[in-house]
Amino acid sequence: MSAPRSRSLKPLEPTQEPEVAEHHKNDPRISLRDFFTYLGPTLIVSLAYVDPGNFGTDIAGGAQYNYDLIWAVWMASAFAMVLQYLSGKLGIATGNSLPQLIRGSLKSRSRIIPYWLGAEIAIAATDLAEYLGTVIALNILFGVPLLYASVLGALDVIVLLALTSNRLRIVEYFFMVFVSVIAIGFLYELLLVAPNLHQIAIHSVSPSISSGTVLVVVGIVGATVMPHALWLHSSLTSAKLTRWGIKENEHPQKRKMLGLHLRENVAILAVAACVNVAILVMAAAAFFPKYSNVQQISDAYNVLRPLFGPLAATTFALTLLASGIASSVVGTLAGQEVMTGLLGIKVNPYLRRVITRVINVFPTTVCILLGISPLALLFYSQVFLSILIPLPMVPLIWYTARRKVMGPYVNRHVTTIVALVVGGVIIALNVALIYISV
Repeated sequence: MSAPRSRSLKPLEPTQEPEVAEHHKNDPRISLRDFFTYLGPTLIVSLAYVDPGNFGTDIAGGAQYNYDLIWAVWMASAFAMVLQYLSGKLGIATGNSLPQLIRGSLKSRSRIIPYWLGAEIAIAATDLAEYLGTVIALNILFGVPLLYASVLGALDVIVLLALTSNRLRIVEYFFMVFVSVIAIGFLYELLLVAPNLHQIAIHSVSPSISSGTVLVVVGIVGATVMPHALWLHSSLTSAKLTRWGIKENEHPQKRKMLGLHLRENVAILAVAACVNVAILVMAAAAFFPKYSNVQQISDAYNVLRPLFGPLAATTFALTLLASGIASSVVGTLAGQEVMTGLLGIKVNPYLRRVITRVINVFPTTVCILLGISPLALLFYSQVFLSILIPLPMVPLIWYTARRKVMGPYVNRHVTTIVALVVGGVIIALNVALIYISV
């Protein structure tokens, strides 16, 4: 694999911010002001880590196994932190996104097309979970029948991105609101259910896995380490490079941006990890063991309402709605970047959003008509995503370990070793799942 010599068209057209760029060029130190000015790329991809798929897997894990799988959530979150750092670093170091680099390496369309189709399958599976979250939230919040909600839910990302007109900074501001709603909502839920802090501490550092829990653990990993987020992060950081007017040979400025990226990556994904743990803990404290057979998110809502009051149930539904809408935007942006970066063509963003939504509206509507559990669809879509993680993960680790691609920003040996361990564990879990299932 080697880096392409030229950039392809980007799906997002970042506007120049000369006054911001000048400030950062003149001051190599990293201040709190710098951090909040930079804040955005990881903030956007973090919604992939608290999407409705996480609701499904974490609720299933907590309801069925109490606090036993908290360690799996922390582990998956740590994996995500490592891989998202590499993806954002790749964008800053090369000025290209991961799909662009893959296209340059594969070269011929006979190799690019199969990879692109695999990437599109992963994004469709991702969007299915996010879309279902919005549909379920509309149903339990406003009583909209699932069939009608499946149509209304298809409009969320189109409306939101039409309002933001693809201006990245405005999208970032929207995501600040969504992250706040989700985090504050689950903090309130935790205060209500009063979980066992001692058990949380014990199971955070006491890994245990059995044939019965492998499926849930793989689902948690698939819901947390998301393929589309790995493709997208490099695009967002390279776009930030353009917005700040930092050129390829301006190494002090690039190193400062890498420092900002590391800080944002750790801080924001730590918040996402805490939210995921909160979802599992809330489910364990509220549902286990009496309601361990919770099969749908609507069931979770209906159980929370009499146990902890209508405000608790409504808060849960609002966090689900915020999660569904925001993570849908992430999936749409990733889909644009994958198509543009791999195929080298610029796609009308509205057409792309419509196509992505139509792909998922039909199977979702059919499942609803057949009475298939939306939570089951959410859960198994995340297991499927975990199996597809190697698609972006393997080339990402390969590129960031190569000096020919990264130049002076190539990974240290210890970073590459950690990334290989992370990739190896994820692949091993998938192999174990397949072995148990056959």
